Amino acid sequence: MATGLYIGSTSPYAGKNMLSLGIGLRLQKEGLRLGYMKPVGAVPGEHEDTMVDEDACFVQEVLGLEQPKDLVNPVLITQDFKMRAFSGQEDNHLERIGKAYKTLSANTDMMLVSGSGHMISGKYCGLDSFKIIQELGLKVVVIDRLNFELNYDVLIAYKEALGDAMLGAVINDIPASFMNEVTSVVQPFLERKGIPVLGILPHDPLMSSICATDLARCLGGRLVTAQEKANGMVESFLIGTMQVENFMTHFRRHSNAAVLVGGDRADVQLVAIEGNCPCIVLTGNLYPNDIILSRAETLGVPIIMVRDDTYSVAKKMEALLTRHKLRDIIKIRQGAQLISANLDFIALRKGLGL
Repeated sequence: MATGLYIGSTSPYAGKNMLSLGIGLRLQKEGLRLGYMKPVGAVPGEHEDTMVDEDACFVQEVLGLEQPKDLVNPVLITQDFKMRAFSGQEDNHLERIGKAYKTLSANTDMMLVSGSGHMISGKYCGLDSFKIIQELGLKVVVIDRLNFELNYDVLIAYKEALGDAMLGAVINDIPASFMNEVTSVVQPFLERKGIPVLGILPHDPLMSSICATDLARCLGGRLVTAQEKANGMVESFLIGTMQVENFMTHFRRHSNAAVLVGGDRADVQLVAIEGNCPCIVLTGNLYPNDIILSRAETLGVPIIMVRDDTYSVAKKMEALLTRHKLRDIIKIRQGAQLISANLDFIALRKGLGL
């Protein structure tokens, strides 16, 4: 049976898909026959008239694998699934997962197995990561993303629970200002606790960016100009509620930033358009005037109209830029390069016996 590697995390949106794709693409390039599986799907969606986990389907397609989707994702968390679990109806999901894994791993050198959420997700139905790892006999790499602070306690608890099965940790999204502390203090600390740090991934604004088309969809808005230019990437945002002179000063310091502004602030809108802003989000469901529409079309600046007020949109934007899924091809390439350049593949392959 093929060697199996489980990609877990300390929290949702930590970078499991990026790590899975980065490892998978690198090992494929090195000539290994790869299989992929996401035992428990938590992001149900429809694909070719079949309900599948959207993340699993996406990773499978990027890796160029044509495995049966019902085996790649044998358990899908739907509302009906939850109701059955809450009412005490016990299905032998682990057995189904084990059979799917055995089938998928035939004729492969290695199986990549991706977790859902964090590693205790699924505890209520007996499908937490620890149960699956034990059932399938997998090795484990855990990714931890900096979000105000690192999850040192969680990594140590995982190591105590997994023992030698945990090959190490990958620390994600570290800004340059914190990198020295991570390498000189955090990494030695974790390694003294028996947790090898297999990689430290620097913060890359592109990885938390979103294109204007996806932004419009996620905000429940609509594009009213320059739809053909709506694939540009937004890495941050500015709120245009200040006086136009002050706004101009801030705007010049932030490239690739969307501008959130009330639909009645044509002065700020025009500055953003003339400054080649990647996109403008007009709040309050106010339509832009003809001059703004004309300049935006001429210069190729997408304008998104939304119903919500500026404060509500700003809160949504903050969450989106932290949690937006890895989907754009430019982000896939960048993520794969980050993993290839910063992950210790020699140590990883040694731990996997490859």
